Amino acid sequence: MPLTASDVDRFEAARPRLEAIAYRLLGSAGEAEDAVQETFLRWQAADVGRVEVPEAWLTKVLTNLCLNLLTSARARRETYVGQWLPEPLLAGDPMLGPADTAEQRESVSYAVLTLMERLSPSERAVYVLREAFGYPHREIAAILDITEAASQQIFHRAGKHVADGRARAEIDQAAARRVVEEFLAAAASGRIEPLVRLLTEDAVSIGDGGGKVPARAKAFEGAVAVAKFLRGLFRPGEAKRALAGGAPELYASTANGDPAVVAVVDGRVVGVMCLTVTAEGIAAFRNQVNPDKLERATARWASADHGKPLATAF
Repeated sequence: MPLTASDVDRFEAARPRLEAIAYRLLGSAGEAEDAVQETFLRWQAADVGRVEVPEAWLTKVLTNLCLNLLTSARARRETYVGQWLPEPLLAGDPMLGPADTAEQRESVSYAVLTLMERLSPSERAVYVLREAFGYPHREIAAILDITEAASQQIFHRAGKHVADGRARAEIDQAAARRVVEEFLAAAASGRIEPLVRLLTEDAVSIGDGGGKVPARAKAFEGAVAVAKFLRGLFRPGEAKRALAGGAPELYASTANGDPAVVAVVDGRVVGVMCLTVTAEGIAAFRNQVNPDKLERATARWASADHGKPLATAF
């Protein structure tokens, strides 16, 4: 039986929540959109008149689609060129989902999304549904076809794996801009010492070029090593400008709730550097430069006014 207008409206009302769940599960906006679209096709083919709780039905279908995608994604990432990082979402992107509580904000932070790569698909699903969306274990158990006790155990185990991601400090837009301004000033100085002072002793820097843009396969570790890398990264060079298609303009923004440096060339986002900030300083730089993972960021960037850039790189 074809869907009625009411059935379509019911799905569209659920779409933002479904996309937010799928993004947290997959770390990819494109894959999240595909999973939600496939969920709609399943909804279209179902006898929806017999579905007692549409929200629960849709969440179950979507989650299980994502579990299948996560299983295949693990195999793909074993052959991925260099480090794999999630697709960053810029401030205001509706796919970021709910941000009313600290737990919800943390669950979509770039640090936690990266740490969730350590989890098994089932651990990731339980963690996201419970931590970010507040589903009771009884409902999670029904979604995943496990017992309520198993859901509780899986959540406890998953929480231990991602505990490191809770080290970041809560930062508003104004504070994020100050952090980025201070960082860019230090990076532009050409000296290591100002950068080292901003970093924690165990700071790391990770880059994802996807084999399309040069990015070191191994992370830089330690304040001095990271500072030296960043000094070199911001040092002017003709080859860098040619690779980027020009001299990138650098803006202060947020990505996944974290302070971020957004590099833009002729309206195209060519890099998003997410900073993890703790009480002790900047603990991590996660640099997304894979163009395939910046298309949504570019579209989002074009839809808003960002004022003048703070600096020009290279």
